[in-house]
Amino acid sequence: MELDTLWNTAANFADSHQQVVPLTVFVAVLCFCLILGHLLEENRWVNESITALIIGLTTGTIILLISKGKSSHILRFDEEIFFIYLLPPIIFNAGFQAKKKQFFHNFFPIMLFGVVGVFISSSIVTAGSWLIFPKFGFVGLTPRDFLAIGTIFSSTDTVCTLQVLNQNDTPLLYSLVFGEGVVNDATSVVLFNAIQKLDVNRIDGWKAAGVFVDFLYLFSTSTALGIASGLVTAYMLKGLYFGRHSSIREIALMVLMAYLSYMLAELFDLSGILTVFFSGIFMSHYAWHNVTDSSRVTTKHVFAMMSFIAETFIFLYVGMDALDIEKWKMSKLSLWNAIGIYCSVMFLILLGRAAFVFPLSAISNCMDRTSTQSTPISFKHQVVIWWAGLMRGAVSIALAFKQFTHYGVPVDPVNATMVTTTAIVVVFSTLVFGFLTKPLIHYLLPQGGTNTLDRDPTITKEDMRLPLLSFEESASTNLSRAKDGLTRLMERPVYTIHSFWRRFDDAYMRPTFGGPRSDQSSP
Repeated sequence: MELDTLWNTAANFADSHQQVVPLTVFVAVLCFCLILGHLLEENRWVNESITALIIGLTTGTIILLISKGKSSHILRFDEEIFFIYLLPPIIFNAGFQAKKKQFFHNFFPIMLFGVVGVFISSSIVTAGSWLIFPKFGFVGLTPRDFLAIGTIFSSTDTVCTLQVLNQNDTPLLYSLVFGEGVVNDATSVVLFNAIQKLDVNRIDGWKAAGVFVDFLYLFSTSTALGIASGLVTAYMLKGLYFGRHSSIREIALMVLMAYLSYMLAELFDLSGILTVFFSGIFMSHYAWHNVTDSSRVTTKHVFAMMSFIAETFIFLYVGMDALDIEKWKMSKLSLWNAIGIYCSVMFLILLGRAAFVFPLSAISNCMDRTSTQSTPISFKHQVVIWWAGLMRGAVSIALAFKQFTHYGVPVDPVNATMVTTTAIVVVFSTLVFGFLTKPLIHYLLPQGGTNTLDRDPTITKEDMRLPLLSFEESASTNLSRAKDGLTRLMERPVYTIHSFWRRFDDAYMRPTFGGPRSDQSSP
């Protein structure tokens, strides 16, 4: 009787801790990953993303051996958890910690790479996979699947490169790689969602134009929602002055408003990535200056900590998922055909990225050709930008799961093959390209030769007077000013648009929403 009671107690304990035990083990592995990443901080070849991926592969192998080939997971991946809980803090911190001056100075090339580049790369990957996959006996994908493949493998992951680049030493390069990475991910998700609504059986010119219009709508409305969220938060913090009672409320309001903007975007089928990114930018630009000094320090560290843990969590899981034996067993391709598929995808990624980085860099340089204060994107910088975007990461995995699985489980061999292909491409690109990132940057951009890359022009007082009209001056003066502004806009569009914004920001935005003038410091 006592033995039965003991057995029942043990069984009840196991049932009640069925979810807790795996999570505990995963958190323990995550802690080990952070410690090892710290010890390898100065290593020339390894960074924390690669460390997390390698530990994930090692942990998956150990679990695979212990379970006798049944499973390599501690936890089961759920793309909804990724999009709802893990991705928002990463993207929000990216916007909050961004060097806004550099980001908006380079806004034109960033949007070229992050938006136009995704369309070019997606088209090449889609067309290439459509032509190449059947040659390796891989058939059964639908037209929508091929379109989704184009967006899945056009989503970059620049975490590894950003851990190597320094914002102060290489401001231009860092802002381009960072800005393109975030906008690229957002564009890929928006384009992916637009493809899901497309009637692939009736594709024609009007349908293609409809996808583009739908994309522009999603992109603009998502951005507007993020900007509105940041401005509303700043206005509330400035008007209500939460800090006089508790700095905790200030921090909580910023976190919850950012997350609310993300959830509202998802609720209305917009891009939560774009929304929370621009929410982070505008909270940093305005709201951050309306809180107490202690809250300013705390918010920067709290947001960075949340992003860091989420990134490490994702890379750790991706390493485990690459060894998922169930997906490998479902795939019906032979070893050589599977290798052919992997190599083909990598080739298309290389080709698709090269097809837009170098031409769009030339276009960007032409747009700034009349600006003596701007430094063009040299060929060496273009190579680093091209290399930085070759790595695929968490967004590619999440989109692949969303397209080819049902609650994390593929329903047929074709879908299983695509999930394993995505995992292999992510692991290979992160390890190989990630390992070689530091040596490549040190070779192409030796220390001491990167301090002249800042595109920040010196805007004179006369420049600041040109953009906006004044009710206090005569009509002839305003007309002359408008003509001068239009001439500068035609000759130096990027430089002039930034000067327009600086004047408008100082005259109207900062007095209303908070923050120092443009000649003072900001986070």
